[in-house]
Amino acid sequence: MKRSLALLMLATAFLAWGCSGVGFKKTKTGMEYKIISNGKDSLLRTGDFVKFNYRISYNDSTIAASYGFIPGYDMVDSTPRYHDFSEISHELRVGDSVICFMLADSLATRGMQLPPYFKKGTKQKMTLKVLQVIKGGREGALADYQKELEKYKDRELAQIERFLTDKKITAQKVDNSVFVETIQQGTGPKADSGKYVGIKYTGTILETGRAFDSNVDSTKQTIRHDMAPYYFVSKVNGAIMGMLSGVATMNLGGKSRIYIPSILGYGPQGSPPAIGPNEKLIFEVDLVDVKDSVPQRPGMMRMPTREQMQQAARAKADAAARAAKRNP
Repeated sequence: MKRSLALLMLATAFLAWGCSGVGFKKTKTGMEYKIISNGKDSLLRTGDFVKFNYRISYNDSTIAASYGFIPGYDMVDSTPRYHDFSEISHELRVGDSVICFMLADSLATRGMQLPPYFKKGTKQKMTLKVLQVIKGGREGALADYQKELEKYKDRELAQIERFLTDKKITAQKVDNSVFVETIQQGTGPKADSGKYVGIKYTGTILETGRAFDSNVDSTKQTIRHDMAPYYFVSKVNGAIMGMLSGVATMNLGGKSRIYIPSILGYGPQGSPPAIGPNEKLIFEVDLVDVKDSVPQRPGMMRMPTREQMQQAARAKADAAARAAKRNP
């Protein structure tokens, strides 16, 4: 998966929970922090690319974590980002850990969009441990990240394979990326790379079986949208990586289940509120259209974006709050 270094950085708008205690300091922006020093190396310097483990939590619930998943990466900068751990990077060494508390009010004053759960007057918590300084600068960090991606993808594929074995499901491993279970073999044109394809689908979480979206059954939608086929360019763009790989194996009229590791789905950030961090997915897919090229003005239905799902969650919470006021 090709991603810019910006996407390798931890999305620090989603940091932690709690109440700070004795021994905490404050940055210029008011972020509270405490360093637990275990490192003996030199302090981190401007320009260093750092690899670290992290855990983000709020009200005792983990929002995201790298432990057992993929470490975070960041560059130590002379101009830190506002109100996050980059403010104290120069005070850390390899081996050090730090606890940070961010204030919703401080971020809100800068006009930053907060996740729906992060309410005015509350704090978020992040714990972080510095693992190493990556040699080779930006290129070295990107190369190390790609290695971590592959290792994690292999672990997830092994987990999916065990799931299929336990359920006695026969599925084909495709491009070392996804598993495809053929339910009905199509007889029409194949969805080769570059073809413009339309699908009917229902998406569920592999571990729980909970549905998060569908254009077949509206009761399985996180937010309402029309039931038209979803169009994208096979194996090129317009869908998550796992979908691109899986659908390319199908023929028109076919029906398959595609088992997708999180790293080829929505990754460590998930797609709140429908999909949590690092969740493996199953898509049941009917291939209903295959065209040789993309129409000039395609009228295509799109899956809800993460932002739309977040807006839907906020609207639902606001409506519940208004109802509570009307009926105390």
